[in-house]
Amino acid sequence: MSEKRKDNKGRILRTGESQRKDLIYQYRYTDIRGKRQTVYSSDLKELREKEKEIQKQLDDGIDYAAGKINVIQLLERYISIKQGVRYNTKVGYNFVLNLVKKEDFGYRSIRDIKVSDAQKWIMKLHEDGKGYSTLTSVRGVVKPAFQMAYNEDVIRRNPFDVKLVDVVSNDSQKRIAMTEEQQTLWMDFIREDKTYCKYYDEFVVLLGTGMRISEFCGLTKADLDFTGRKIRVDHQLVRERGGKYYVEKTKTECGCRYIPMTDEVYRSLQNILSRRKRVKTETIIDGYSGFLLLDKNDSPKVALHIENEMCWAMKKYQKLHPDKPLPHITPHVFRHTFCTNMANAGMDIKTLQYVMGQSDVGVTLNVYTHASYDRAAEQLAKIIDFKGLATPEPQRKSG
Repeated sequence: MSEKRKDNKGRILRTGESQRKDLIYQYRYTDIRGKRQTVYSSDLKELREKEKEIQKQLDDGIDYAAGKINVIQLLERYISIKQGVRYNTKVGYNFVLNLVKKEDFGYRSIRDIKVSDAQKWIMKLHEDGKGYSTLTSVRGVVKPAFQMAYNEDVIRRNPFDVKLVDVVSNDSQKRIAMTEEQQTLWMDFIREDKTYCKYYDEFVVLLGTGMRISEFCGLTKADLDFTGRKIRVDHQLVRERGGKYYVEKTKTECGCRYIPMTDEVYRSLQNILSRRKRVKTETIIDGYSGFLLLDKNDSPKVALHIENEMCWAMKKYQKLHPDKPLPHITPHVFRHTFCTNMANAGMDIKTLQYVMGQSDVGVTLNVYTHASYDRAAEQLAKIIDFKGLATPEPQRKSG
């Protein structure tokens, strides 16, 4: 039996380890391409830390190729290659990853998961109280991760390549639009209330433009063309949980657009500007300055500010007017309402798609607009009147 190699301190060296005459430690290994590689360190403990990282990288590649990794490891691999994504997308990735880490399903080998296993897990999450929108988010990360493994011949089929609605029922609440009566009740309340009247013009702009709340918060004075009566929308303002502000592109490529100012929106924007505090030094975020909306600390407002304004005002309204209930009002409800108002007023769908800044006309049609019987009857009557058609009485057959 050959004697085990030791260093100058009498410590036994592992396979691949050695100590040179100058007392430098080295570790030799074969990389994934079959080539011999060497790493060095003056400290044996440090060298072995490097060995662990090397072995982990080798194992990850080998285990992934063999389909031996589990669901959590697959998601971590998938997320690690998604560089340059938006902040909210990163938050969504982490939400799903943390959820999967709490599930036994996350520790199963990806090569052993069948379609029925994926379906049963989705059903289990639904039974645990996870809503349809949450399940949509989960599938939105897990499915492409498995697709990556399928595309690279690691697994034979993507077990999540199924329609979610075929597995669990869509129990999510449909997005609503406020009726004309509800809009009047709410805006009249805000205008007359001593506490919340200061937010009236903000609400007018949101309800009168359909802008996303982050787009509205990102508006600067330079984005307002009062002569041409239009608003330039080509970015949005975001604040991370840690407090860091940054400007990013609009949600979709079609998000870059100009929105016309109605008379009411024009007046409200003028009011906002006239009341805007004069600050000694304008905040500069990614090259943008002169933000239209400022908080009490002279920092630009973000979505949470306006969401809270609506939430607090809503609580007061409900307390004062329990006999006149309103739906839960949010900036997104305003966006839905604007789109529905424009569709009902006869704006053609392609123009509406442009104003809303949406890349998919199907979203505009199916999600943001809301039809009703009264509207259908009104439109039908107009069409019939326009064409000058009369409804003939049915002819009786002679017996």
